[in-house]
Amino acid sequence: MSAPIPGGAPKSGVLTDLAPRLISGVVMIALALGALWLGSDWFVLFWLIAGLAIVWEWQNLIDAPAARARVFCGGAVLVLVSVLTRQMALDLALPLLLAGCALLGWLAGPGKRVWAAAGLAYAAGLVVSLTLLRLSLFDGLESILWLFAVVWGTDIMAYLGGRLIGGPKLWPAVSPKKTWAGFLTGIFSGALLGAGVIALFQKGAGYSLLPLFALGLGAAILAQAGDFFESAVKRRFGVKDASQLIPGHGGVMDRLDGFLVAAVFAALVGALRQGPGTIAIGVLRWQGGQ
Repeated sequence: MSAPIPGGAPKSGVLTDLAPRLISGVVMIALALGALWLGSDWFVLFWLIAGLAIVWEWQNLIDAPAARARVFCGGAVLVLVSVLTRQMALDLALPLLLAGCALLGWLAGPGKRVWAAAGLAYAAGLVVSLTLLRLSLFDGLESILWLFAVVWGTDIMAYLGGRLIGGPKLWPAVSPKKTWAGFLTGIFSGALLGAGVIALFQKGAGYSLLPLFALGLGAAILAQAGDFFESAVKRRFGVKDASQLIPGHGGVMDRLDGFLVAAVFAALVGALRQGPGTIAIGVLRWQGGQ
């Protein structure tokens, strides 16, 4: 029998939800890596499906009128945006996305227009950023592996650090379980793991690990911020989970909140440094601290 801990809960209860989280996490990691290995088209399709799930969850979460119409229209726009991004036709994809956001806002009616539009933009951010990274002329596969390592490392170590170390809460009003110990453990572990993964692919000049570690810290911090953002949205609408699609994790939004923000951040950094066609180079290749 486990010794009691303060509050009367058994010590073994600290990780009582670890088993379903672990099983679901392993399955999702295997699917994501499998899609990455199969090639760009399968990869884009995999994340398009995830984006469609987010559209469905978000549009139902906000409890606005015409939910079915919003899900259908939002899904259709997201598919077209994904196809256009796959063809690097961003000059068509972005206006279409803006028009789709406006349509969903109109369908949602007063008081929910911004929320409905934001849901489509949120899902599109995931699909567009990952598509651009993966289809980059160079380093596309490596950039996704780096992103996986940073976010997964952050998530896993933040969870373990928070549960095993405990201590002061980070922001209890929004996410009552998160601690400073978990946050710090997670971001440093994620950044370190990301740099370590790229070290395996280092082929000479161009891969400077110190600035890449710093970029990983930024991505990890924003991944945690994305988690808080999604928690705040759920609290705003009075729900615990976005859905029950993933055992132990809730919905797709619950699982991808931090990953989505980190992916958008990485894509923006790469685009600012290199441009859309070679976006992954802008993420991974740093020389002389630049």
